[in-house]
Amino acid sequence: MLRIKKLDIFILKSFCLLFTGTFFICLFIFMMQFLWRYVDEMVGKGLEMTVLAQFFFYSGLYLVPMSLPLAILLAALITFGNFGERFELLAMKAAGISLMKIMRPLIIFITFVSCVSFYFQDVIGPKAQTKLWVLMWSIKQKSPELDIPEGVFYDEISGYNLYVKHKDRKTGMLYDVLIYNFEKGFENAQIIKSDSGRLEMTADKQHLYLHLYSGEQFENLKAQNMNQKNVPYRREAFREKHAIIEFDSDFSMADEDLMSGHSNSKNMQMLQVAIDSMKVRTDSIAKVYYQEAVGMIYKPTGNLTKADTLKIERAQIGEYDIDSLFNAATLAQKAKIVSSAADRAASTSNDWSFKKTTLSRTDYDLRKHQIAWHEKISLSLACLIFFFIGAPLGGIIRKGGLGMPVVVSVLIFIIYYIINSTGMKMARDGHWVVWMGMWTSTAILAPLGAFLTYKSNNDSVVFNIDAYVAWFKRVIGIRDVRHLFRKEVIITDPDYQRLPADLRQLSESCRAYAEKKNLKKAPNYFRLWMNEHIDREMEAINDRMETLIEEMSNTRSARLLAILNNYPVIPASAHVRPFKKYWLNLLCGALVPLGLFFYFRIWAFRIRLSKDVERIIKNNDDIILLIERNENL
Repeated sequence: MLRIKKLDIFILKSFCLLFTGTFFICLFIFMMQFLWRYVDEMVGKGLEMTVLAQFFFYSGLYLVPMSLPLAILLAALITFGNFGERFELLAMKAAGISLMKIMRPLIIFITFVSCVSFYFQDVIGPKAQTKLWVLMWSIKQKSPELDIPEGVFYDEISGYNLYVKHKDRKTGMLYDVLIYNFEKGFENAQIIKSDSGRLEMTADKQHLYLHLYSGEQFENLKAQNMNQKNVPYRREAFREKHAIIEFDSDFSMADEDLMSGHSNSKNMQMLQVAIDSMKVRTDSIAKVYYQEAVGMIYKPTGNLTKADTLKIERAQIGEYDIDSLFNAATLAQKAKIVSSAADRAASTSNDWSFKKTTLSRTDYDLRKHQIAWHEKISLSLACLIFFFIGAPLGGIIRKGGLGMPVVVSVLIFIIYYIINSTGMKMARDGHWVVWMGMWTSTAILAPLGAFLTYKSNNDSVVFNIDAYVAWFKRVIGIRDVRHLFRKEVIITDPDYQRLPADLRQLSESCRAYAEKKNLKKAPNYFRLWMNEHIDREMEAINDRMETLIEEMSNTRSARLLAILNNYPVIPASAHVRPFKKYWLNLLCGALVPLGLFFYFRIWAFRIRLSKDVERIIKNNDDIILLIERNENL
């Protein structure tokens, strides 16, 4: 019991050290990626260090749940890869400890990490995202820092366009200044040209103080008569001109109520309440709109009897000759009818377009709230799933360090991210049910984790390329070729007196088998799937052939070895039904396209087996002739 506890402590230490490092690395990478998305809105605005510190702090809290799955996957891969590379995993299994027992302390730890991830998303995440997005909105609304470039028009000052040909950065003087003032409108623009000038920020950072020297000002004067061709203007020359321009460059934080209705600023309880209220509101609005759509009938007024009113309400437009009524009207009445119909159609179209937009927006908000609700659970569960992928995969690969584990973990995470983003987008746009889109990645990766854990626990071959190459060769019918060489040390020589009789007996068995099975003839399709799938007779012939070849391989004769290399390597079960289970063969035969593929494959293998039998008989005859002549044996 004490040994197991020490082993658990050793495994936890090995994993936790790597997990801490990989977590901060992943968090840093995600933060840089997040910063890269919004860097254009932050550059050039003279933000203080406190504002930037808040941005990095809240973005870090926001990205913690996203960083945890990748960090767990990478740490599990490296940890178990190191165990496999240093043969520590082999030693644990040799001591009778299964993989699940080795993983048990880490499973408990990762379950705790998943709970922490859920706590972050449900409690800390909404507050951090509210602070972050309010901060981003405030940064976006902040005016850029005043830095007028040379040789281009600068339009960051509201209502002004400034052009500076040359700028002295030491003194702050601007030379060859051209200013367009559009505060009074484009038609009444003021144009100021001066030889030099200076721009200064006031102490309260709410205004710009403009100093201009040696210049002229042009201003259009609004004409009283709109038909007047020439528009008067005013020209003014000055030696010095001073003006104050409104320019708020101070940073001010927006109100957090801006994010009150956003799904990311709510915990699960608030999301559930919002989802329920949205469903009730959407159903009630849709019900009202439906009643309006089916209830748009003519409601007559006046002194009509109840029977006449009911008759008018039940009237169908197909019962009346509309064309004759329209043709009987005058041109003025026709124009009035057409105009009225067009106005009513346009009004109805606009009304229903507005109603459609209202319902679509409400439904979109509802789906976003449902996505946020499911995401808190699925992202937390991803930590556990990624551990069950990374730990057995590291034990299978048996490569530690930051090489292969990093490549594999990044590829797996990219696949997860693509599947998760696609499902989220499909759910958000209403193409999929929300729960289906949000749980697609889990439904795909969870079986992969279970499969890898099962294979690693049973020490099965998963990433052995030779095994897959051998399987592929077996499927398409490629087989190995014999490579027998003369042995340096021979303990027992072949019994050349007995071998001819054994070879003749093997040849007789091959002839009888070929005549009985009629291998060149196409097999019966229906009988093929119902007969016994194990060919015991061919297995016996193959075993006898391999035994004789093994005995004769002890020969010193190079010619005999050359004949032995001509013997075929026979797959004894390739020419019979593909599956061991009877019902699978029946199902394969019932699925005609799949059954036809295996049918023609079996037929081709039967023909090849017939040629192999002929080669065996010919090789037997050559060896018998060689033994009888006793040539260098």
